Amino acid sequence: MAKRKRSTLLCIFLSIVEAKAIMVVLPHVTNALPHVQPHALPTATVTASYYFNLKPKANSTDSTTTPRFLSSPDSRMEYSDDAVKIRSEFLQLLRNRRTAEGREQGRLPVLLLKLKENNLKRRPAIVFLHSTHKCKEWLRPLLEAYAARDYIAVAIDSRYHGERARNLTTYRDALVSSWKKGDTMPFIFDTVWDLIKLADHLTQREDVDPSRIGITGESLGGMHAWFGAAADTRYSVAAPIIGVQGFRWAIEQDKWQARIDSIKAVFEVARIDLGKSAIDKEVVEKVWDRIAPGLASQFDSPYTVPAIAPRPLLILNGKEDPRCPLGGLEIPESRARKAYEKANAIENFKLVAQQGIGHQMTPLMVKQASDWFDQHLAP
Repeated sequence: MAKRKRSTLLCIFLSIVEAKAIMVVLPHVTNALPHVQPHALPTATVTASYYFNLKPKANSTDSTTTPRFLSSPDSRMEYSDDAVKIRSEFLQLLRNRRTAEGREQGRLPVLLLKLKENNLKRRPAIVFLHSTHKCKEWLRPLLEAYAARDYIAVAIDSRYHGERARNLTTYRDALVSSWKKGDTMPFIFDTVWDLIKLADHLTQREDVDPSRIGITGESLGGMHAWFGAAADTRYSVAAPIIGVQGFRWAIEQDKWQARIDSIKAVFEVARIDLGKSAIDKEVVEKVWDRIAPGLASQFDSPYTVPAIAPRPLLILNGKEDPRCPLGGLEIPESRARKAYEKANAIENFKLVAQQGIGHQMTPLMVKQASDWFDQHLAP
């Protein structure tokens, strides 16, 4: 049984420049999510697991270090000088922290599923990102459901998760190390760099339509989807799930406790280092500034959410979510609506808060995200 399981997934090395993936035929794909119905139940799919080398070339100015989106002349994608500026500043931050990447974090494990067909055609792709302490394989039922409906479904292991984790404390240790040394950004930002590299690859594939790449994710994955779409316009449709929040608002309104509880160890270490008897606003702000510079200031949701306009953006949250309080989204939502109105694309923006739901991805949210992608990507 173990031998058969190992045979269904093959690992190969994938260069950013030349992509060669071995595909393995699976006997059948089940529709694991009844609320995400396939258009036609397939008889087979193909899947591959592989790696990227994420290390940038020295003094390179090609798309592996300077994505084409920064100078895109397409008015549908770039209407705002503010959006261009924030993307440029954010990319510069990401590039400045590449020197500390070692072998484990400098390679990106990817899981890709698609229908097996004889004819080669370009299809829309959906990138789905996992939550904290999960991995790409945990998303397989969702990937299968999307693949069954003729999307190319993609998942990655985020930094210090899945194949990029040595043990159960790898992510915690990376956060603490980032606080101590300030050389990496394991909370959100380093994985966004990976998503830029992933977009490099997807737009070069012969089976992917480069103009139809959607991105979504749950919790930590929702934050990755939010920032990935803000940073890279090649993600043409976004639907972050229980991830979008206001970090500065939470500090000012003393609503940060639930969020920091998810990665509390780094805040406890910071508290001790700062000589505090308890974690307070000052500790929270200093940690964010250290492990994710700008997260509670120039790259917070009031600035990065509007930067996604005019591309379709659906924000899905729980109305009672303590980690993503709706109060923290009032300013981002207002600014986003103005940005979409300015771009004559107000129909491309929507925020839905599910009644009675806390920090939980529900079947309804998954269906709403799926419908959003169907509406805007048309598989």
